[in-house]
Amino acid sequence: MSQVLYIYLKQIRPGVSIDVLAPAWSNPLLKRMPQVRRAITMPLGHGQLGLSGRWRLGRELRSRHYDQAILLPNSFKSALVPFFAGVRRRTGWRGEHRFGLLNDIRTLDKKALPLMAQRFMALGHSSGDCLPATLPSPSIEANTQRAKMLLDKFHMASDRPILALCPGSEFGSAKRWPVAYFAQLGEHYLQRGWQLALLGSSNDQVIASQISERLIHNSASFNLAGQTQLDEVIDLLSRAHAVVSNDSGLMHIAAALGIPLAVIYGPTSAGFTPPLSDSAATIASDIDCAPCFAKECPLGHHACMQSIDVERVVRELDSLVAAREGP
Repeated sequence: MSQVLYIYLKQIRPGVSIDVLAPAWSNPLLKRMPQVRRAITMPLGHGQLGLSGRWRLGRELRSRHYDQAILLPNSFKSALVPFFAGVRRRTGWRGEHRFGLLNDIRTLDKKALPLMAQRFMALGHSSGDCLPATLPSPSIEANTQRAKMLLDKFHMASDRPILALCPGSEFGSAKRWPVAYFAQLGEHYLQRGWQLALLGSSNDQVIASQISERLIHNSASFNLAGQTQLDEVIDLLSRAHAVVSNDSGLMHIAAALGIPLAVIYGPTSAGFTPPLSDSAATIASDIDCAPCFAKECPLGHHACMQSIDVERVVRELDSLVAAREGP
């Protein structure tokens, strides 16, 4: 979603150079974004104040003489490095007690900017300016040669369609479509002659294994969760004919690759973090308690996800694939 900002900056400031300070895990993704000149690794983990570490990093960056720092997180600690780096213009939403650390503080109107990507993009222009009616579409680059090598490595056929399933979610179990439903969906496409690729991090290995164990025709099913690096996942996703995902990071990568994509929403909202792609469909329950934005279902029934049946997802996905393939 932050790539929307980088694209917009390139449009309104021709010749601008963009460096991105982010966690190490995101470096492979940033390298696939042509708008980004350099990825700078944040050495501290999420939630760590690490005041001395932030001071040292800021002092290292001071020699680069940045004209502006745009802060996407709203936390106090995220504003420390640009301050220590002596960046002349430090832009961000008001957030957590950042007066003094920021000198270009914006007040967020959540109704005017309902999407997270809009809020990122709005920080790129002068305060009070209106955003374009249409957001730029994220687009990341895949390595086609390595994608072919990965298919060979995992013994996947290059001439059979691939359905990629992304069943994990870092947010919590409430965002996950049930294991049984993912398995039924996978089995449906396996019986139609497709291949199945289960993708995710090492944190998703358990749920991916549970799905695999429920498959009957599993000779063309490949559980790759935890077996790939992020850059490899990008290349594998680029070879998928379709993707089904929870609201997750891999969903946004699939959207940026332009793959036909069905996204299942329960406790979160497509009105806040939708896939920014014309080849994506969002599927959500209309029950009264959704979206609740809770990590675990507060009522214990998980009905927002349980009520989204496999047949509905198949219809949406088949429609997207047919539109992609044309008449």
